[in-house]
Amino acid sequence: MVEIHKNVDDAQKQKNAQAEQDASVHSSLKKIKKKFVVLSGKGGVGKTSTSVNLAMALAKKGFDVGIMDVDLHGPDVPRMLGLKGMLGMSKNNKLDPMRYSDNLKAVSIESLIASKDDAVIWRGPLKYSAIRQFIGEVEWGELDFLIIDSPPGTGDEPLTVAQTITDAQAIIVTTPQEVALADVRKSISFCRTLKMEIFGLIENMSGFTCPHCNKMVELFGTGGGEKTARDTGIHFLGRIPFDPNFVSCGDNGISFQEKYTDSQITKVFAEIAEKLSK
Repeated sequence: MVEIHKNVDDAQKQKNAQAEQDASVHSSLKKIKKKFVVLSGKGGVGKTSTSVNLAMALAKKGFDVGIMDVDLHGPDVPRMLGLKGMLGMSKNNKLDPMRYSDNLKAVSIESLIASKDDAVIWRGPLKYSAIRQFIGEVEWGELDFLIIDSPPGTGDEPLTVAQTITDAQAIIVTTPQEVALADVRKSISFCRTLKMEIFGLIENMSGFTCPHCNKMVELFGTGGGEKTARDTGIHFLGRIPFDPNFVSCGDNGISFQEKYTDSQITKVFAEIAEKLSK
């Protein structure tokens, strides 16, 4: 009989804790005007660099922006922003996001792990709980935008985001070659199955201008993302050309947009940020 009562008490405590977390998640989300989750069908298409630079471009326009890294097994957002150290606690006993600038802050699992080389070996329930904590137990405050960088594919992390942030809109990133486009069509199917609105599609690594002869070289082809967007009825947001300096800046935590203010990449991100803000 004692064991039965204990099980009932434990179940009630778990139910109460879930209700508290639900309320905290709802309270945090109410303070955020627009939420965008950046998706890709496969790895290696530049999804995180796109997420980070979209957040930077929006912040440059004066918006208050948060970036939430839910790529739990490969969290690269802090490195691309040049952020180091651990997350602290706010006066309200919530996690305090790391500050990139006055109006751009970030949260990532990497900022909660002492050794950056430690593997995160988690199954679905732990991922679900962590992502909800990133929303409800973080002091995001009032934000104009929350950019959510998710891992490639259609697994636990994007599914949790879609089910928890029901008004999030998807931005899908692809490269022009067919193998990436085949996988991106799965991301489109994922969004439509879950009734997540797709804001648009970005074609990354779309052509490379040779620095010696100024001719365009189609390293991965070009135009495939735009054609896929057109064929599936999705808004095409723009092409981001390949640039070795863009890769180098991301690897070293340097803002490409500040260093190369007149580059085509910087202009494209500014144009996409303008579309997000309308």
